[in-house]
Amino acid sequence: MESGTQARSWRTWFPGLDNDHLTLREVLATLPAAPPDAIPWIVRLFENPQGWLRLHGAVDLATHDRIHVLLGRGLLDQDEAFVIGFTMGSTKSVSRLERWFFKHAVSHLYPHPYRIPWRILAAYDLGLEAGRQMGVKDIHLAVHDGMLDRPLGEVRRDLGIDSLRLRQFYARERDALPGTPASRRL
Repeated sequence: MESGTQARSWRTWFPGLDNDHLTLREVLATLPAAPPDAIPWIVRLFENPQGWLRLHGAVDLATHDRIHVLLGRGLLDQDEAFVIGFTMGSTKSVSRLERWFFKHAVSHLYPHPYRIPWRILAAYDLGLEAGRQMGVKDIHLAVHDGMLDRPLGEVRRDLGIDSLRLRQFYARERDALPGTPASRRL
């Protein structure tokens, strides 16, 4: 699937990677995002930079949404897992304990629809690996407002996000999680 940015539902929204000519702002305008106050406290505790137990790569909601677009990922559990993994991996600082802790928290403590089933966390592991291996460092700090009106291709290139390498990770993800809605559109 090339993209589904005309979607009315968060389940079908999918920016894809074939949009280098569009600006970050243009693609973000199609995202059916939840307001910040809809995010449960436990998610904010671990994933928000102001969270008391924030993990490596903790990021505000606006930046998190921008990373979804830059990585060409939708809003399904599997997409969320990859985006969070990539963000954490780009810090190059995630320990095994932090990785284990996050996986248990997101699969057991997070409420629905934010909970991610354990088997889907293979996407998190691949995202973590991709974030560590790509040229971008600390994507949660590197993405900023000045990128909003620039073409995605330029922004990805400047950050070190290689779409070809991402597609290779997505092929591995399809093999690891065959038949899921997210894998079918990668």
